[in-house]
Parts: sequence; C-alpha cells; structure tokens
Amino acid sequence: MNYERYLNPAIAAVPPSGIRRFFDLASTMREVISLGVGEPDFVTPYHIRNAAINSILNGETSYTANRGLPELRKEFSLYLKDRFGLDYDPAEEIVVTVGASEAIDIALRAIVSAGDEVLVPEPSYVSYSPSVVFAGGRPVGIRTLEENRFRLKAEDVRAAITPRTKALILPYPNNPTGAVMEREDLLAIAEVVRETGILVLSDEIYAELTYGGLRHTSFATLPGMWDYTLTFNCMSKAFAMTGWRVGCLCGPAQLVSVMNKIHQYAILCAPRQGQAAAVEALRAGRENGYEDVVTMRASYDRRRRLLVDGFNRMGLHCFEPLGTFYAFPSIRSTGLTSEEFCQRLLEEKHVACVPGTAFAPCGEGHIRCSYATGIDKLNIALQRMEEFIRTL
Repeated sequence: MNYERYLNPAIAAVPPSGIRRFFDLASTMREVISLGVGEPDFVTPYHIRNAAINSILNGETSYTANRGLPELRKEFSLYLKDRFGLDYDPAEEIVVTVGASEAIDIALRAIVSAGDEVLVPEPSYVSYSPSVVFAGGRPVGIRTLEENRFRLKAEDVRAAITPRTKALILPYPNNPTGAVMEREDLLAIAEVVRETGILVLSDEIYAELTYGGLRHTSFATLPGMWDYTLTFNCMSKAFAMTGWRVGCLCGPAQLVSVMNKIHQYAILCAPRQGQAAAVEALRAGRENGYEDVVTMRASYDRRRRLLVDGFNRMGLHCFEPLGTFYAFPSIRSTGLTSEEFCQRLLEEKHVACVPGTAFAPCGEGHIRCSYATGIDKLNIALQRMEEFIRTL
C-alpha cells in the first residue's frame, strides 16, 4: 500500500538525523571507538540515582503537575539564579519538560504560524531546522565562519531579518563547533533585537561547560532582553543525566502559559523519577558547590586539550573550542568530503565521527568529534586517525 498520500509532505521531506546514521552504523561493528554521539561517559552520580530509587520505593509513581514538581521548579529557579543570574518565577515562568528538545519544540509550535521565518545559526544542532518545519515555519540559516571562531555576528542577523521573521535561535555554547559567545557579541545582537522586536530562543544546555576562564552569559540577563527571551536548559550534559530526560523552559508567563498547554496535551508531565533525581542533583549541587559538575568539567577540559592538540599535530587544523564537549576539525587537507572521510575512517579504522554536513551544508570540510569519552579511548582514536591520514 502506498501511504504517501496520508503523509504531510513537508515533514516527510525532512531527512533523518546525520548523527544517528553514523551511530547506527558503528553499533553493527566490533571494537569501534565512537566520537559521534554527544553523551557523557560518566554515570549519573550515585546520590542522584539513589534519589530516584527512593522515589520509587516511596510509591511516588503518579503524575506530577503539568508544569512539573513544585520543588523541582523552585530548584531550577535557584540554580539559574545562582549560576547565571537569571530570574524566573517557579510558579508561572518555568515548565519542566522532557529534555530541552521538548522545550524547543513546544516553544516553536506556540510562536510560529504558517510561513513565519526563524533564524538558525549554522552549523548547529540537527534538530532546530526540522523543529521549525514541524511547527509550520521556514528555517533561515545564518552561516557562521571559522575566521570568526564560529560566533554569530550581529550584522549577519540584521541582514537575515525580513517582515516574516519571528525568532532567532541562539545555540551557544555551540554544538557542533564548540564556539562560545562573549558578552560583547551578545550585546550587539541585543541591539538588533531591540530594533526589530524578534524573540530569542536561547538554548543553554552547555552553559556549564566552558573553558579557558570564560563564563557563560545568559542572553536574558542583558539589559532589556528578559522580555524577548525564552531560555532552555536541562540536566543532560552538565549533570550526566541524558537518559533521565529532564529539562526546563523559562520565559515570560504569557508565553510560557501557552507553551504549557501544548506540553499538557501532548506530554502531560515529565517522568516523575527523573524529576526526583533532578531535585537531588540541583539541591545537592547548591549545597556542595556543584562538585560533580566541576569534576566532570575539569575532565572534559583535559580531554579537549588532548584532542585539539592531536588534530593539529596530524595536520587537521582545529580551532580551540571553548565550550561543550565537541571539537570541529577541518579535514579539507585530506581531499575528502566530510561524508567520505567519516565513512572510510569508520570502515578502515573503526573510529566513528560525524560529518560536518549533518549540521548544515556549510559544515562541509569539517567533522564533529565528541571528547565525552575516556582519555585511553581518545588516545587510541587519535592514533588510528593519524594512521588513516597517512594512507591518503
């Protein structure tokens, strides 16, 4: 039976994730070292896991409020204030979501009408543009350049805005490039926002993972920007809680209440045990100086320097990523396309990376490598990659 006539053609035309394709290929092979999927190799700390276990043992198996457990919304509010200077009312301005992915999805569905344009810096995470399409909008890519350290330039934002522009997605620290926006960069973009009145969807899931003395600046803390900003965060990356699927959507109550309606009808609430674990992670972090986060970040920093130095030494130019746990080296010197490089590296040396083109066509000539894996494996991966390059 031909089902094409039943499908929404715009959604059917969206390609599958380029990240998952190489992950699925690698999963069928033996002795593969994966630098592909962006997932911490740390196990969620014991005290966090134990909080979820106790929640189950105590019979806490029912739904929570749609917006999430009140104590979790309070902890998110305290955490965001403590770490980034953000000020959100836990009762009206925060919704607990199934990861940041759901937060971005319901935000776009709430604000985008058919034909509206949403600006998406490129290269960037694979789900942004498809989520705009799923909401009925049109993603408009803004290319960022390595010569600008992959930072988004205010003049490029201004040039991309049309009467149909509804919002700008601001994905920093950036996946896949590792780029970080400094306060001065953001102030220039804030001026464009003031002039045009577009909304900013600030995805800050890697906000804890910055290096070299840089501190993340939350866009909503800039003068006059709180009213124009939706902030997304989650437990996945900094707290090693990817599988728990707990995030938060924060913003002005009038916007958040509409987004909560979509969450209410489509999801109802985030998983209760994940919420219990998140309460413990945030509460304990507040009390002990976020020692789990600090320890993991220090480990990522060592791996970051190892990987970047290794790439540059073997002739794959790699600018220094100052955020996330990704490096984005250039493979142009090999004469291969990004797809060819990753395919052959996987088949010949059993090292899995992601082609830069998975994150936008302008990612051609680069590959994304995650250093959220052990140093022993990173050393072996670098050795195999150097051997592969010598054969070209």
